[in-house]
Amino acid sequence: MTSSRFPLAATGVALMLVLSGCAPMHNDDAPLAQKTPPQQLDTKLPPELAHGWPGSDWWRDYHDSQITTLVERSLKDSPDLAVVQQRIKLAQAQTQMQEASDGPQMDFSANIERQKMSQEGVMGPFALTDPAAGTTGPYYTNGTFGLTASWDLDLWGKNRSEVEAKVGVMRAKQAELAQAKQVISANVVRLYWDMQTLLALKDVKQQTLAAQKNIVDVETKLYAQGINSSVDDVEPNIDYVKTQQQLDEIEGRINIAKAQLAAITGDAHAASNIRRVELPKVKSSVPEHMGYELLARRPDLQEAHWYIESSLSSVDAAKAAFYPDVNLGAFLQNDALHLSDLFRGSAQQMGIIGGFTLPIFDSGRLNANLDIVRAESNLSIASYNKAVVGAVNDVEKAASQLNAVAAENQHQKTVLQGTHKLTTLAQARYKAGVISGARFSAATLPELSEQAKAIQLHGQWLNADVQLISALGGGYHQSGKA
Repeated sequence: MTSSRFPLAATGVALMLVLSGCAPMHNDDAPLAQKTPPQQLDTKLPPELAHGWPGSDWWRDYHDSQITTLVERSLKDSPDLAVVQQRIKLAQAQTQMQEASDGPQMDFSANIERQKMSQEGVMGPFALTDPAAGTTGPYYTNGTFGLTASWDLDLWGKNRSEVEAKVGVMRAKQAELAQAKQVISANVVRLYWDMQTLLALKDVKQQTLAAQKNIVDVETKLYAQGINSSVDDVEPNIDYVKTQQQLDEIEGRINIAKAQLAAITGDAHAASNIRRVELPKVKSSVPEHMGYELLARRPDLQEAHWYIESSLSSVDAAKAAFYPDVNLGAFLQNDALHLSDLFRGSAQQMGIIGGFTLPIFDSGRLNANLDIVRAESNLSIASYNKAVVGAVNDVEKAASQLNAVAAENQHQKTVLQGTHKLTTLAQARYKAGVISGARFSAATLPELSEQAKAIQLHGQWLNADVQLISALGGGYHQSGKA
């Protein structure tokens, strides 16, 4: 009676161990709080920027075919984009691999084995040759073939969480690609307008040089005729040489810009044959009030967001690892000790297997793993918070700079109007014979100088426009659900 109760008691003890003996999970650290940008940034935009939004191909708003060609070529052949695209393909493959491991598996297998049975082992009787018992030992050629299937039921969502973690990484890589495209296109557009600004500035400086040369020539003739002293033409000569130096510097900067564009686009011919165009009025538009929904468009913030989503799924998977792992298995096979019997109906075998694995003692491995993934998750959140603060600063700085340059441009227009009136008056006096050609050339220099300043301010305006578009995400639209 006592002996019959022992198996029952042992079974009860084992069941209690199963139900209450899983590895204990220590208190998990709470995730860091994610920063949210202010609902409205304290930044006012110029009136012409108060409506609309930059599109994903925002550079087309400049209506310049040269920009479109340069940007498209840079995005087509960029080695930086090729690297990110391969990262996306790798992430996609890893996601597919993880998804496949979550489903049922089935395999077909077949094997043939030639073996000699030991007379001293469990299969000792088969080592003898006994026709009555059906043994023909000690050598046998046995075979097996058939199907085996298995399925991890994933009752606690461990596999699903691991799949979601891979999906988060894949979406982060897609946002990284958008960020790389934005950086490249912004650099191309910025370099292009820098070059156009320099070309416009070069034209004004050439006009200035021509006027200064006229003054120097007149002063030289007057000195030769003994009318002026040798000191009278010193200052005009110095100004003339300074303008030549400025033209040399401008030419050098143009060549540098061409080289940079050639490196980015991979097309030296297109970069070296950019034609001169008029600098456009800034037409890019953003909403009057900038809040979180605007900054959320930035691909770098979306990238950081998806890394957080991935890390939180990894935490869920690490927690699920503390719970029992339940899986099912099945097989349908033919198995025979002699190959001649392998294909008989009597050689068929089948079965269903239920598996149950429960971690009881692992020396703290599961808890250490949970600590690792939680720390990685908090690190992702901290990086995101840092990126949010940086994004707010970028937008405020870019908008403030755009405001400042816009105001300077307006003041410069007033200055130009005044200098133009002086030039018009001098031209009328020159036509009336009141002043000489040299005096008229000298009268045009103030307006030319202010034109050069206006061009430089216009270039700064365009640069600030591109910077603000980049700070606002460059028209990026996330493809996944946030």
